[in-house]
Amino acid sequence: MSVRQIAKLTGLSPSTVSLALNGSPKLLKETRDAVLKAAKRVGYRRNAKVTELMSHVRISRGPKREACLGVISFYDEARPWEKSAHLSRIYDGMTARADALGYRLEPLWLRAPGMTYRRFRSMLDARGVEGLVCFGSPNLDEDFPDELDHYAIVTQGLSIKTPLHRVVSHVYNDMWRALNRLHALGYRRPGLLIGRYEEMRSAHGYLCVYLGWWQLMLGTAANIPILQVDSLEEKPFLEWRRQHEPDAVILVHHHEMLTRFERLLEQHRIRVPGDLGVLAISQSLDGTKFSGLQENQHVIGAWSVELVVTRIMNHDFGIPAHPRIEMVERRWIEGRSLRRAPKA
Repeated sequence: MSVRQIAKLTGLSPSTVSLALNGSPKLLKETRDAVLKAAKRVGYRRNAKVTELMSHVRISRGPKREACLGVISFYDEARPWEKSAHLSRIYDGMTARADALGYRLEPLWLRAPGMTYRRFRSMLDARGVEGLVCFGSPNLDEDFPDELDHYAIVTQGLSIKTPLHRVVSHVYNDMWRALNRLHALGYRRPGLLIGRYEEMRSAHGYLCVYLGWWQLMLGTAANIPILQVDSLEEKPFLEWRRQHEPDAVILVHHHEMLTRFERLLEQHRIRVPGDLGVLAISQSLDGTKFSGLQENQHVIGAWSVELVVTRIMNHDFGIPAHPRIEMVERRWIEGRSLRRAPKA
């Protein structure tokens, strides 16, 4: 059954039927519903190959593109990525992928002075924005506003508690890989030193994997308690190390704390990796000597754009009944803080 045949049944033009089948907001809801009802009655199915080809035609019109994706966050700054190297790399990944798909990004300040969610929604509708990519929130328990629930929305991380499609770091795999690498290098008493903020943002993932790994790989419950800290202070760390004698430390903390940890080790003449192996997990390991896992920000940004564009093409708007979560593994960075693997 073709579009033209549905047009005859409904008394509408083929172009109107096509718009209705594609969920165009330009038509009245009653018109869209009438076309969809007729299409269902006659067993109409969209041709997936035609849809795919049309999407390629749209992308090929790069210089003429007008479609844009709104970039928002719940930060107090208009462009939080300009003050954060971590967010800046994500934004670069978003920009590159959006450009390849024929979209431009439009930063929009959700918390501008005097802005309300109702006014923000009117602004989006006036600009024809259908998709929103959200950087998340510094708050770990943020609700997504009901006023913005009719767009294609994708957020990053776990800070927005509303069930949304999201792209996150693969905490489970990252932590398991880190522990397995230490084990392969001959370490048998790995300890976990983690920032409380990082632990909360992972939804306790690091702790769960660490405790489970000890049980499965070493056949015993972890006999080195996890050291959770807000900042790296020497007294708690030195006492923890003296009491429990870890042969390696997995350090999960913000990038700024990595250099502080390096200075702490140097001040107390703890040789790395001679006296203690260190494997860091952070947004970035730049400027440190640590081996470890670094956030794959470019992929996080690219996948966020791909996911929101897919939602738009599938006319999948609003708060999803079944949220999709895309998990991105971190990249391994080879430093000088772990001993070499024994020769076979």
